[in-house]
Amino acid sequence: MEHITLLLGIVIVTALVFDFTNGFHDTANAMATTISTGALRPKIAVAMSATLNLVGAFLSVEVAKTISGGIINEKGIRVEVIFAALVGAILWNLLTWLLGLPSSSSHALFGGLIGAAVSSAGWSAVNGSTIVMKVLIPAVAAPVVAGFASLIATRLSYVIGNRADDKATAKGYRFGSIASAGLVSLAHGTNDAQKTMGVITLALVTGGVIAPGSNPPTWVIVSAGLAIALGTYLGGWRIIRTLGKGLTDLAPQQGFAAQTSAATAILASSHIGFSLSTTQVCSGAVLGSGLGRKGGVVRWSTATRMLVAWCLTLPAAGLVGAGAELLTKQGTWGTVTTGVLLVAGAGVIWTLSRRKPVTVNNVNDVDGIETEPAGVVTNAIAAVIPPPAGLVETTTAETVPTAKTA
Repeated sequence: MEHITLLLGIVIVTALVFDFTNGFHDTANAMATTISTGALRPKIAVAMSATLNLVGAFLSVEVAKTISGGIINEKGIRVEVIFAALVGAILWNLLTWLLGLPSSSSHALFGGLIGAAVSSAGWSAVNGSTIVMKVLIPAVAAPVVAGFASLIATRLSYVIGNRADDKATAKGYRFGSIASAGLVSLAHGTNDAQKTMGVITLALVTGGVIAPGSNPPTWVIVSAGLAIALGTYLGGWRIIRTLGKGLTDLAPQQGFAAQTSAATAILASSHIGFSLSTTQVCSGAVLGSGLGRKGGVVRWSTATRMLVAWCLTLPAAGLVGAGAELLTKQGTWGTVTTGVLLVAGAGVIWTLSRRKPVTVNNVNDVDGIETEPAGVVTNAIAAVIPPPAGLVETTTAETVPTAKTA
């Protein structure tokens, strides 16, 4: 580490800041359903998620290698390019957090890297085939697969437990939801923490500290794991509310089905090195669970806003990254100006968030969350795949919908 320059040190710190924002931005992926169904208290849920995120960071480096040696070509790339990329990713993460939209931190990072690299060295600086095969295709396929699996799992859960005692099955599914949420947290650590490891490793390669193709050093793995765990523990309550209450109303059966389906998809992608968006997978799984329950209502306006954010993430972060790279090209004053703009932008977003704060105390409140009747798509799904026998009743805010025998 004695060869790390001041600029490289700043880039490493900025990467860890991004990792921190990734943690609180993506806490909802693991714990939104568990919190919204009442299976765990919010603070206990985020503490458990943070611990398992840290453990997951040590389980694999395949995704990190995809980023450090796959997305862009290291040759000719300056350390300032990575700094500019991180600026784009962090600002997009903070903006979508302010809006309560579960957008992809992963795609924000990829967009920032691509935009900054193209601005610095042209289109030859990016590996198009890697982006298509390991980023874009999984981005489209993974949420669809997870959503369909969650829909089927939800249907099966209601069919299997249809004649069982409601209180017994609700308790069992709550325990199952906790276990599956833990699995998602572990999977999130194996996938998302590695992205920051990959960025820091890429910075070390471009700075000449380590050789191209090297695995992340141990200190990089530890620091990235700790940063994402700390961000997870603080909790992105705005996004937890959107995913847990704003997209659909979840019963324990649905929470268990959604979390299990999402964890399976994320772990499989981490094993083969696909740099998957855990946000999109978990959102797709929650959407599938909403369609899988008889009488379940999916709030399509919220889903549409999420989809728009997903589509804008890569190009928006890319444009900010490209603009930041143009500034850093001007020399030291440009790099300093980029850092000042990052801090100022983060400060403005934080100030705006304090106007209507969402905290651990009001994360499950439904005030301000729009309600929608079952729409055309929900009814069409129900007609194609017959729901399990029985009625679904919704009781007070302290209870959850359960299936009862007709």
